[in-house]
Amino acid sequence: MRKDEHSLFYGIDKLTILIYLLLVFMGWLNIYAAVYNEEHQSIFDTTQKYGKQLIWIASAIFIAVMILIIDAGFYTVFAYFFYGIILLACIAVPYLGREVKGSRSWFRFGDFGIQPAEFMKFATNLALAKFLSNVNIEVENSSRRNRLSDLIRNYKNTLVAVAILGAPLIVIKLLQDETGLAIVFIAFVVVLYREGLSINFLIFGLLSVILFVLALVFVTWKLIIFLAVIAAISYLFMRKTWQKLLLVILVFLAASGIVTGTRYVYEHLEPHQKTRIDVLLGRGTVDLKKEGYNVNQAKIAIGSGGFAGKGYLQGTQTKYDFVPEQDTDFIFCTVGEEWGFLGTSTVIILELLLIIRVIFMAERQRSAFSRIYGYGVASVLFFHVAINIGMTIGLMPVIGIPLPFFSYGGSSLWSFTILLFIFVKLDARRMVILR
Repeated sequence: MRKDEHSLFYGIDKLTILIYLLLVFMGWLNIYAAVYNEEHQSIFDTTQKYGKQLIWIASAIFIAVMILIIDAGFYTVFAYFFYGIILLACIAVPYLGREVKGSRSWFRFGDFGIQPAEFMKFATNLALAKFLSNVNIEVENSSRRNRLSDLIRNYKNTLVAVAILGAPLIVIKLLQDETGLAIVFIAFVVVLYREGLSINFLIFGLLSVILFVLALVFVTWKLIIFLAVIAAISYLFMRKTWQKLLLVILVFLAASGIVTGTRYVYEHLEPHQKTRIDVLLGRGTVDLKKEGYNVNQAKIAIGSGGFAGKGYLQGTQTKYDFVPEQDTDFIFCTVGEEWGFLGTSTVIILELLLIIRVIFMAERQRSAFSRIYGYGVASVLFFHVAINIGMTIGLMPVIGIPLPFFSYGGSSLWSFTILLFIFVKLDARRMVILR
């Protein structure tokens, strides 16, 4: 055994670490710019958000080092434990936590707060990787019986995997009303598909989304008549059997159920939730002083930056607080205004490079657990980047999720750091196995 195998950094993917540090450092600088005022000019002032973020960064790096020190097998053994404990914390926080911005989803410790829902992402990823890797082992070790038993087993495994993802989604949405954090768990569907989920599930999901949008745009009864016509025409081109007829009827009933269900849910939403959906669909006149304010100001800030930006600390939209939540959910606007197209492109490229690097690392894993976990990391990061940037430029609904490693917030920085560095450690173990 080589001496350097005992080193903390043996087998560690240095490019991943470098991108991580760059994003964290750039995020800190832009948080300073987002809340900068002349009374508190020191970037190390811990009474201000950028000073607190520096503490979060230092503690996140400490956590990262601790993750690298701990044996990689620890995360496999305690995967379900982490999932259970953090899920219980998510259930308890609405009753024991403090309300922040209308949502009781935080545990407060003095001036600092912890949001358990953020940590549910890495815990769910561990549990999903543990379950699916065990399924892979069972399949490899078992003799092939008959097709029916294989089919039953596959559907059973799919249902268990969906339950692992669905439990935190339901808890976070229903108990904490954190829509943004809840829908992040949908990103793990990519992992299921990578591990053999039938393409039929993805097709069904895509068609459901299309029906969901159509149900919000068109009158319900007209859309159902249209679906009935499509079903009748489809059957005419099929081989006439009672099984085919039954299939067409079931598909029509399912589609009609999605349409009527979507409309029912929409009609019972809160007024501000309806307004967000209407703004996204472009229906009616958008009041730029109310529901359209956030996105409009975000577009103005990004567009005013031009090619090279107005200069660091020179953003007027940022300096005069025209953009709400400009240090958290809308921090991309600060980058756009002060650093322009060059700055926003740099941030996007770094985020995408990190995601692509994680996918590359996942594909080279010898362990099913490590591969599955790696794809979970990539899926969560891509979902966050796409939604966060998309909502600042008006392509996505404003649901309030942070830009990974960039936005202000200790819980999000810690959770993303843990999510990423567990995989970095798992990848490093691959090098030891290869030796």
